[in-house]
Amino acid sequence: MAIKIKGKQTVEQVIETYGLSTRDELAPLFDRSGITYPPKKLALVAFKDTNVLEVWASNEGSNYQLIVRYPIKAASGKLGPKLREGDRQVPEGIYTIIGLNPNSAYHLSMKINYPNAYDLEHAKAEGRAEPGTNIFIHGRAASIGCLAMGDPVIEKLFSLVYATGRDNTTVLISPTDPSKNPLVVPSNAPEWTRDLYDKIEAHYQTINSNRYNSEYSAAKQSSE
Repeated sequence: MAIKIKGKQTVEQVIETYGLSTRDELAPLFDRSGITYPPKKLALVAFKDTNVLEVWASNEGSNYQLIVRYPIKAASGKLGPKLREGDRQVPEGIYTIIGLNPNSAYHLSMKINYPNAYDLEHAKAEGRAEPGTNIFIHGRAASIGCLAMGDPVIEKLFSLVYATGRDNTTVLISPTDPSKNPLVVPSNAPEWTRDLYDKIEAHYQTINSNRYNSEYSAAKQSSE
């Protein structure tokens, strides 16, 4: 049994409040895509240039299917990876969710594992001792390097990740939709950004294999 600290709430109490309504709203969208709720695997894919977060899910052994898109209410910074504490940049890369905070100042929040091993490797190589930390997907509509989804949406995402399991959830943050646009490295970005973008594109292709087509491949080749 969860113990509630005075003035605080537990993750379980948040799920008790929002879990059933989330299932009622999202389960038909999952059914329409041929995916069970909760799914076996979940991918949250954010595009910085359009401020859109896509929810993808898969059954055991099946391809990922797009379930729903949500607008990102606020995301500070510009295109390009996050490099240091206080640069207000939303990170770019492939992440996991390492914590669910039921008592966030931004209603509810989910912490991602920025800086991950890739981020730390390049920070160390460049002598950046403080690459930043505490990056969340959260509610409200204000951001300093996080993805602010608004309260109703974070209630759904929080409940969905809880139901699926953090270990079964990935977060991909890309400068743009790789199935529509080439990932162009900003002029002031580090040299390794090209490698990062190649990894982002490859990972997104495993999620969104249905939308990758010869037209995009040809467009990318002509831009190189």
